[in-house]
Amino acid sequence: MTTRRDFLHGALGALAVPVLPGFRADAVRRLERATERGGLPDGPGDPADESYWAEVRRAFDLDDTLVNLNNGGVCPAPMPVLEAMIRDLRFSNVLPVEHMWRLLQPRMESVRRELAREFGCDPEEIAVVRNASEAMETLILGLELRRGDEVVVTTQNYPRMLTAWDQRVRRDGIVLRRVTFAVPPRDPREIADRVLAAVTPRTRAIELPHITNLTGQILPITEIVRRARERGIPVFVDGAHAFAHFPFGRDALGCDFYGTSLHKWLLAPIGTGFLHVRRARIGDIWPLMAAPASMDRDIRKFEEIGTHPQANFNAIAVALSFHRGIGAERKAARLRWLRDRWARALAAASDRVRIRTPLDDPAQAGAIGFFSVDGMNHAKLGSWLHDKWRIVSTPIVMDEFDGVRVTPNVYTSARECDLLVEAVTQAIRTGAV
Repeated sequence: MTTRRDFLHGALGALAVPVLPGFRADAVRRLERATERGGLPDGPGDPADESYWAEVRRAFDLDDTLVNLNNGGVCPAPMPVLEAMIRDLRFSNVLPVEHMWRLLQPRMESVRRELAREFGCDPEEIAVVRNASEAMETLILGLELRRGDEVVVTTQNYPRMLTAWDQRVRRDGIVLRRVTFAVPPRDPREIADRVLAAVTPRTRAIELPHITNLTGQILPITEIVRRARERGIPVFVDGAHAFAHFPFGRDALGCDFYGTSLHKWLLAPIGTGFLHVRRARIGDIWPLMAAPASMDRDIRKFEEIGTHPQANFNAIAVALSFHRGIGAERKAARLRWLRDRWARALAAASDRVRIRTPLDDPAQAGAIGFFSVDGMNHAKLGSWLHDKWRIVSTPIVMDEFDGVRVTPNVYTSARECDLLVEAVTQAIRTGAV
């Protein structure tokens, strides 16, 4: 078993730099001591131990004049990850055709292997791509469809994916069937029932988020995949906010197609992600950019994007080490603890507050939380939080609901969550002015 000490030395030892800004040797020793204290074994650990998580925070180069509670879009990478990328960028730049193509690019096979191990699949089923949008649009635009064929989505799918489907509607004459569901649902099985109720004999695919980017609702993907497979319908799963956020594996989901970004919860460099296609289904999807016929059943056909920096992709390996060093269970427990800290306190502060993220069932939500305040303009509230309190959040306005999304990460402190509660409570009491 890899210990936290092994992780720290391994992650740092991979870097050809004597000192990392914000993560110096004394911080490493303190984090080791924090991990070895009683109550923090190589298991789930204690999500409320601020001293431990303060040492994790020291791995990041943060601006402490801002409180970042918008980690749903893109997250900062820890300094060991950033330094690994910078090291390889400098090495590439010396002689790119030799250093980048001949020496660094082959190392992506190790990244592929480690991502596959984390996801629980064959390495020959993982394509390393630039983000979830590239992964999912490869599936959306690469599936053979004819005029009149139907695809089922939800209104809470990520906007870029809905835009890609809308383009197929305009270009190919397919029919898009949009499903709505309540936030939060009374029972997650309602979501599965509504999705499958939209299926007709013309349905050729279902595309869904694993977890929504809005309220953080985790969808019952396993049940939907199982019931769709019985009807011969593939399910494309958008896991942009799921991978390395909470523990799961491919086989538990049962899916054949999965796309994700790695610059979110894995904390890898910006512009990294992966696309999973089960080996038997690789030939069913055309690549986003052309590949030769000899690669029809090769997962690498989805990586044919032309010249690109290899350093970003290779640094994924360091991000995986960082993630494993904390531990997936420990990380998920901390993220839910942070969410509960602000969400439960805010709900208790005023009967005008509505928490639209399930708090009592770990299978339904993770770090992402969403609240609304009766009678309040949430776009103005988000601006007021930013301008007056320097809190970065995500106001969301939809036809079905509106409110504010709050997304902490492993470096977020309890005090920052408390500050959000203090600010919103003041806004309720005196107005966001």
